[in-house]
Amino acid sequence: MIDFPIVDTHVHLWDPDNLRYPWLDGTPLLNRAYLPEDYTRFCGSVDVERIVFLQCDCEFSQFIEEVEWVTSLVRQDPRIQGMVPWAPLEKGEGAREALDVLSRNRLVKGVRRIIQSEDVVFCLQPDFVRGVRLLEEYDLCFDICIYHVHLANTIEMVRQCPNVRFVLDHIGKPDIKHRVTVPWKQEIAHLAGMPNVWCKVSGMVTEADHENWTREDLRPYIDHVVDCFGFDRIMFGGDWPVARLACEYPVWVETLAWALEGCSEDEMRKVFHDNAIAFYRLG
Repeated sequence: MIDFPIVDTHVHLWDPDNLRYPWLDGTPLLNRAYLPEDYTRFCGSVDVERIVFLQCDCEFSQFIEEVEWVTSLVRQDPRIQGMVPWAPLEKGEGAREALDVLSRNRLVKGVRRIIQSEDVVFCLQPDFVRGVRLLEEYDLCFDICIYHVHLANTIEMVRQCPNVRFVLDHIGKPDIKHRVTVPWKQEIAHLAGMPNVWCKVSGMVTEADHENWTREDLRPYIDHVVDCFGFDRIMFGGDWPVARLACEYPVWVETLAWALEGCSEDEMRKVFHDNAIAFYRLG
């Protein structure tokens, strides 16, 4: 088990009575408020020092309201030290208005415009690429949220944005349930070859068999991202509460710690603490 305070780079908080989240409608376990006090309770004995909030796909028209709401939560939980909101990057130059507003909030460290629910060519639309490139001007990073089938075009998008800092959420969501590794392994290696890309070891349990996954199912995928990105460009993410569909928080922390057994204390601290602070420029 981890014996030092960790930084969680991927925490979701929401309240369906406050904002509208259409995707929650068909998921009873998640279709309720998940607030900082709930996060603390579900963390159990895991000591979380800092949190990065990731946008939760509320109605697009409410994305500024989501930022304002999460900012207000800092008063009750100062561990929230970073935020990655949604922004309409597909507008290209037209995204400047949103980025101007977001960048005035000191908590905003980057942007996530989810790609996984879009067609595989979405991320290569010229206006979207222009919108992603704008992030460099605002000193903001981009969280890449895709399914593994989007990886090939994602690599090309990143190639066109060499000065933007990227982090791949959930190791690119490979189909762990069916043990699919091709072409995911080759594409991850290609993406890792780009020095401006980091990888978030998160969200893996929800890509496995929710009811019957084992830590041995996850181990080959964790090993591969460690081999490709090294210990300087990977970071822990809890993906709470979405990960509750497959396991509770301490189980995921213990699983990743088990998979990294044998690494040095310095390497463990990089994964669970230091790299998050460096990438998201926290504190």
